[in-house]
Amino acid sequence: MEMVLDWRSVGSLIATVMVFRTAMRDFIPPEAEQWLRRLLARLAAAFRAPTATILIDEADGASSGATNDLYDAAQLYLGSRCLAAAPAVRLYKPRQSERAVASLPDSHTADDTFQGVRVKWTSTARPVERGAGHNPYNVFGSRGGGAGGDHRSLELQFPRQHRDFVHDTYIPHIIGEATRMRLKSRERRLYTNRAAAPGDDHHRLWTSHTFSHPSTFDTLAVDPALREEIRADLLRFAARREHYARVGRAWKRGYLLHGPPGTGKTSLVAAIANLLEFDVYDLELTTVPTNSHLRRLLVSTTPKSVVVVEDIDCSLDLSDRKKNSGGADEDNAQLAMLSPAAAAAMAAIGRESISLSGVLNFVDGLWSSCVGERLMIFTTNHPERLDPALLRPGRMDRKIELGYCTPAALRVLAKNYLGVGEDPEDEPDAVVDGLMAEAEGLLAADVRITPADIGEVFMGCDGAGASAALRKLVGELRGRRDAPAADTVQSGALTEEKME
Repeated sequence: MEMVLDWRSVGSLIATVMVFRTAMRDFIPPEAEQWLRRLLARLAAAFRAPTATILIDEADGASSGATNDLYDAAQLYLGSRCLAAAPAVRLYKPRQSERAVASLPDSHTADDTFQGVRVKWTSTARPVERGAGHNPYNVFGSRGGGAGGDHRSLELQFPRQHRDFVHDTYIPHIIGEATRMRLKSRERRLYTNRAAAPGDDHHRLWTSHTFSHPSTFDTLAVDPALREEIRADLLRFAARREHYARVGRAWKRGYLLHGPPGTGKTSLVAAIANLLEFDVYDLELTTVPTNSHLRRLLVSTTPKSVVVVEDIDCSLDLSDRKKNSGGADEDNAQLAMLSPAAAAAMAAIGRESISLSGVLNFVDGLWSSCVGERLMIFTTNHPERLDPALLRPGRMDRKIELGYCTPAALRVLAKNYLGVGEDPEDEPDAVVDGLMAEAEGLLAADVRITPADIGEVFMGCDGAGASAALRKLVGELRGRRDAPAADTVQSGALTEEKME
């Protein structure tokens, strides 16, 4: 039997629905109406296939606060595959990147079908209020004002009967596709740690930018023998994973770069990262509130990375504990002179600050073996200020001194800035060769000048030619050579005037 609906039948049906709706509003109490709505919703759900949901948080705030790799992989996968038909997308173009990156905005959904199974992705963000454990002495600030920012996550919904398929096939497929896309567009990153306070556990611990420093081992203004020695040591480290496992050591290596300012410590760090194709984590210790937060920063780094702490002697008091043995007694005496409430507050702040013990465990403790292939590089202008425990082998495996410019380093700088000696087939220039020989002779006579100072001299003569730049450099070196003698003569003259 067939039922044919004409326009009169449709009109009668609509009128009946309207009458029924008006009757419900007029005669049925609100409580009964809500109960009826819930009953209808349950009846409708009974005819739908049951669904399951997987929550993927942006950061693991419950434990270490480390970035969730599955969250990044899912956003990368969605941006390349599922967002073409989405009603809204979020676009972000990293600086110096060729194309924009798409991701799913908050409170939006995207559908995906894989091997006949249809799934739905939803991006959510909820505010995170800082709990009672918030540090009242917080001077580090936080994103989002006092509320602590947003806790972002992705929800993956799918029919419950396909649970094993999603766990065993779909999620590994997402991870594999994201890995393939990262390798295809390999872009090394420069990370820096966020300023955070105790209890700020629900955010990414690092922010990143594209790493594109041009420094290489061929452009380093250091002694050629030292340069090749460092290069060989790095390549040997990167190829000895089995050796480190066999001898029972974590696959890491520590370098201490020391020397006067402007001698190329930062350029050497960049050249190391470029040689090994590692990401760089620039750790600012002054923004780390506690030792536990420092450990969380460590475990949230990725393998194949360089962790750099520049000017570590200026970041914390890591001086020799034997020389500072009286400092604790002085602090205790000062605390005894304060009121009990003030003393408790000062002691709480002291307990929450990062310490030498925390840095030592960060470099060579049990947590240091949780990451993988990694270099740890500290730089300082004053290595004598550091505690010997920090400098022992196993923590700082190599101490590399970068000193003032040498004749060999000058030849590298002249090649980089002026093109001198770049092509062996070029006709020799007697003026340039003479100026180079005089400059090398002055450097060999222990005239002190840093590679950064020489680079600044050459930059000031850009376009004037190699001979003009070298002539200016020779004048600068002569002035530095004669400066101590002039100071000595002037000092002697002042002494004679005083005696008269």
